[in-house]
Amino acid sequence: MKDADKEQYLKRGTLAVLGVMKDLLRSETPLMVAFSHGQFISRMLDADEERIIFDLGSNNLDNEYILDCCEIGIFAETQGAKVEFALTTLEKTTYDGLPAFSAPLDLVFYCHSERPDGRKVRFRLQDLSLGGIGVLVDKPLPEGLSSGDKFKKLRVELGEYGQFEVSAQLLQIGERSVVTSKNETRITPRLSFRVTAMEPLQSRQLQQVIFVLERLAHDKARSFQ
Repeated sequence: MKDADKEQYLKRGTLAVLGVMKDLLRSETPLMVAFSHGQFISRMLDADEERIIFDLGSNNLDNEYILDCCEIGIFAETQGAKVEFALTTLEKTTYDGLPAFSAPLDLVFYCHSERPDGRKVRFRLQDLSLGGIGVLVDKPLPEGLSSGDKFKKLRVELGEYGQFEVSAQLLQIGERSVVTSKNETRITPRLSFRVTAMEPLQSRQLQQVIFVLERLAHDKARSFQ
């Protein structure tokens, strides 16, 4: 099928994509997972508004190699239709007490920095403005982290939109609660930063990126209506 023909079948927006993932889950459709080192057969284990979870492959080496890949293709054949989608990142998780892969359903950006003691940290970006940054912490909070901590070099990576380095101060440590499809409450630590310094050129570039991202979010919200 030509790319132009495929366009009419593309699913955009979290709810539309989630519907396809739910169909794969209900039908227990086998998934072909392809990456740079090979491929393996898997199956969907869970899907909600934030992430999908699918089974590991049978080869331990494949299960390790794929974690370092940034281009992962998923292929499935349902009743008379083919499903294809791409992932850019995977993480190990557990599902019903067994190891599994987890991938975000939406585009995910990360922030990287070092604490005053030199330890490296990574946060998942949630909110972004010229004056502040909100992030989620996928792992237990670093010991000793407290409001007022200063991060001289907080690198915000925005994929195709570039990366920006700012100085920031931690303002608040909170939590974000989400009810999953299994009616379980998932609590994730949330940190709020105030941007204390940014180069003027980066500030102008970041303002343009924020405008683009807000427009994409607006278009997504309209697709839900």
